[in-house]
Amino acid sequence: MNTDFQSLMARANRLTQSGDLLAATAAIQQALGGTPAVRARTTPGDEPIDGTDLVSVVEGPSQAPASGGRTVSGQHASAHGSRDYRLYIPPQAGNAPLPLVMMLHGCTQTADDFAAGTGMSQAALERGFYVLYPEQSAQANPQRCWNWFKHSHQERERGEPALLAAMLHKVMADHAVDPARVYVAGLSAGGAMAAILADTHPELFAAVGVHSGLAAGSARDLPGALNAMRQGGAGNSGNGGSSGRGSVPTIVFHGDADATVHPSNGEHVIAAAGALGGASSSEHVQRRGRRASTQRVHRADDGRVLAEHWVVHGSAHAWSGGARAGSYTDPSGPDATAEMLRFFFDHGRRH
Repeated sequence: MNTDFQSLMARANRLTQSGDLLAATAAIQQALGGTPAVRARTTPGDEPIDGTDLVSVVEGPSQAPASGGRTVSGQHASAHGSRDYRLYIPPQAGNAPLPLVMMLHGCTQTADDFAAGTGMSQAALERGFYVLYPEQSAQANPQRCWNWFKHSHQERERGEPALLAAMLHKVMADHAVDPARVYVAGLSAGGAMAAILADTHPELFAAVGVHSGLAAGSARDLPGALNAMRQGGAGNSGNGGSSGRGSVPTIVFHGDADATVHPSNGEHVIAAAGALGGASSSEHVQRRGRRASTQRVHRADDGRVLAEHWVVHGSAHAWSGGARAGSYTDPSGPDATAEMLRFFFDHGRRH
């Protein structure tokens, strides 16, 4: 760790302790070189509001991409706050209930940026599923990070987990979504929030994908987040999720050259999913024109796949196999979108 980084992190910690979180945010951004890391600010309205949780989703005019299907813009509002979203509706919609994938972008990204980089809507066109892209607001976090590191956003009935779950419920009520095939994935701060959602609402999701993210419970405040990002954070390891309702099958992608979120966090996500300790197997994956990677599969005693952990060799903090049209992508990596969808569709929620 270089001296400049240590100095900036020490300054950020001092500013946090003094209550100047805006200045702390700037110090962290400078230390991390502008990468989509965790930057926080306490924002009025962060905390849940007492009273009835009134949920509304207002969808705007649809937009038909050239490739087919259509994307609608909407806004979800409740006692836990409001967020915009984009919903991709494939041309197959209406014939039968279809799967849905919720995609949570990283810091500084937007829903459209994330869709372009991951290619998830194009995959949805080809395979026939909905894609829900919630969008973080600058009012909730100035860098548009999901607030995974705040204690008030890590519980079932509070903050962003409650808001996102309610948004999902409303979209499912308004569209023909198969409730047994709903999935969530995210990058960086979005990956950390995806892990939290799987922990707080395991009954909603058949599987979760965490790309370059952190385990649920790996931090409770900004100093803890910085430590987890630099050294790894154990989170709710080994307890099958803090909710106590069981673990969600989990696929992890993480570059071993990630200087923003330490690669050891991928192992902590697997541990928090309760997948360590059983049978496992590893395979070296090398495809023409792609980075080499190591795929480790964890199975239960009955042979069920509990988790997959992909370590992408030489990749930094970026969506593996993503398109240059989006930010924070590594086009030379193995296709994380395709592998996550394979993993997802192998898992339907067990009743």
